[in-house]
Amino acid sequence: MANGDVTTESPAPPASRRRRRAGGLTAVATVVLIVGGVAFWRYSAARVATDDAQIDGHILPLAARIAGTVHEVHAQDNQFVSAGTLLVQIDPTDYKVALARAEAELAAATAGALGARTSVPMTSTTATGEVETAESDVATAAARLRMAQARVKETEAKATKAARDLDRMKTLVAKDEVSRQEYDAAVMAAEAARAEHEGAVAQGREAEAGVRGAQAKRTQAGTAPEQVTIMRSRAAGAEAQVAQARAAVERARLDLEHTSVKAPVSGVVSKKTVEPGQVVQPGQPLMAIVPLDDIWVTANFKENELRDIRPGQPVTIKVDAYGRDYKGKVDSIAAATGARFSLLPPENATGNFVKVVQRIPVKITFERGQDPDHLLRPGMSVVPTVRIK
Repeated sequence: MANGDVTTESPAPPASRRRRRAGGLTAVATVVLIVGGVAFWRYSAARVATDDAQIDGHILPLAARIAGTVHEVHAQDNQFVSAGTLLVQIDPTDYKVALARAEAELAAATAGALGARTSVPMTSTTATGEVETAESDVATAAARLRMAQARVKETEAKATKAARDLDRMKTLVAKDEVSRQEYDAAVMAAEAARAEHEGAVAQGREAEAGVRGAQAKRTQAGTAPEQVTIMRSRAAGAEAQVAQARAAVERARLDLEHTSVKAPVSGVVSKKTVEPGQVVQPGQPLMAIVPLDDIWVTANFKENELRDIRPGQPVTIKVDAYGRDYKGKVDSIAAATGARFSLLPPENATGNFVKVVQRIPVKITFERGQDPDHLLRPGMSVVPTVRIK
């Protein structure tokens, strides 16, 4: 510097400044990409997602349990109904008549059982009395027989004595040692003794017949236990008929109740196929009820994505239909792959085997209170993201 002159540095060319600025921006972009990549990697490493998922729920089919003509239908497709709401009314006339007939048969069976139960103690008492009476009659007849036999012996002895006396009288009357009158008296005495003996023999035979008759009655009375057993069997049979008639009444009552088809749970009516005037048969589908309070997500994750998934992990569920997220958690993992539950499971025992990554269903439940308007429907597509770390 001389003579007070000030020397200034000349400015850099514009191209150099642009190169330095571009280099700085490239470095910043590189740093941003690295940081973003690391952040994305950490985010992805902590989460597992799949688009092979949908909402599931219970679908309760309602079918007719009896045959009959549909009288009224109180539900339409897509209508919300509460549990216990009458949906279909089948004509109950025939079933009311059947219930009345069953109740009448039950009353008749009950009356018959009451009579059978009452006859058991009566038969037992009567049979006991008959046995005692028969034993007494046998003893009395035996005593009469002994008396008759003694009487026969007594009259036989008298008849023998009278016959001998008559023989002696014949000798004496021939010698005129006794009068004819005495002889006639001896003849009459002999005839009287013989007649008395014959009467005693007849009484003895009658007494023997009485003994046989009394013994027969005693034998008949001896079947009293069997008669009581028979009456008890009849009473048991009558009780069984009462039970059978009571079961018939219950069946008729159930059939009458089944004429009113009611909603088992609260939900939306779907697939209604019944109309008034239609004749339905047992087992014929009428409609279905879809309860929207109990829904969940079935997500089919690849088998290599399950290593870190555990029940209880939080899940973010994006519903395609509404574009919003719901909160949930992993409930459980299926016991087999989806292919194993298919109609035709794959057979890999062949020479042209190609390995295919399998998918295993995972059940994910929603947190309560997120769907008060019941917008979620079974079958909707969703994208669940499980936070595994």
